Amino acid sequence: MYDFDYTLYRISFDPLIAVNLNERSVRVPLVLDGEKHIVHLEAVGTTNEPQFIVRSTDINRKMDIIYYIYDLFQWHVDLTKIHNHFKGTNLDELFRQFPATPIVKDFDLYFSLMKIIIHQQLNMKFAFVLSTRFVEKYGEKVDGVWFYPTPEKIANISIDELRKLQFSGRKAEYVIDTSKKIAEGKINLEGFRKKSDKEIFSELIKIRGIGNWTIENWLMFGLGRKDYLPQADIGIQNAVKTYWNMDRKPTMDELTEISREWEPYRSYASLTLWRSIE
Repeated sequence: MYDFDYTLYRISFDPLIAVNLNERSVRVPLVLDGEKHIVHLEAVGTTNEPQFIVRSTDINRKMDIIYYIYDLFQWHVDLTKIHNHFKGTNLDELFRQFPATPIVKDFDLYFSLMKIIIHQQLNMKFAFVLSTRFVEKYGEKVDGVWFYPTPEKIANISIDELRKLQFSGRKAEYVIDTSKKIAEGKINLEGFRKKSDKEIFSELIKIRGIGNWTIENWLMFGLGRKDYLPQADIGIQNAVKTYWNMDRKPTMDELTEISREWEPYRSYASLTLWRSIE
């Protein structure tokens, strides 16, 4: 099982991503050893029998490209197993209604973190306005596909430049200061792939402007970690309120209690809860 049509719908919220819902396809920006590649991914199967065509003009890097796409879209994850995990739980009905919802990682590890910082405490519409302005200003468009800016480039811009894009002064500081740490090698995002969640938390939480919500979302959408429920997320709270027909938002303690039986797949519960209110 794999609901690629929903995946395309969800990532189409981001104006920067080259999605074609009618053709069931997406064009993915990929940087390998500093070289830019555009990968065309098209679905030709169904949710129950998923099949895909992956195209790229660079035959020499074929296996690298396939590995990247395979990991990005998490095709190695058995969604049937995860679906079965939720049978008999308090989310059973929700998973029957919205089956086969995959984690899809952001296309760029660095920009994933920047986007989550940019989106902090903003409504979704304006959040995407800011992240789109950011990439249009500092990224590069190649054949209709946006490639994301590098930390080295953002480390050298001024706070005033981001203020002109309607960033708050504080958020501009967070973006630039974090980019400087990455550019200087003080933070190794690629190295986090091999570290435990606890190790990553202990390093990122020290950085000004990065709190639990940011780290939890980055672990999910940057690294594809499977067991996260961002309890402070308004969408999660509203989805739980709606599903349980509550007259108020759940407390943190209530979220902790009801989510115990979702482990070790709380990230998939989060995705399905978000999906239920879209």
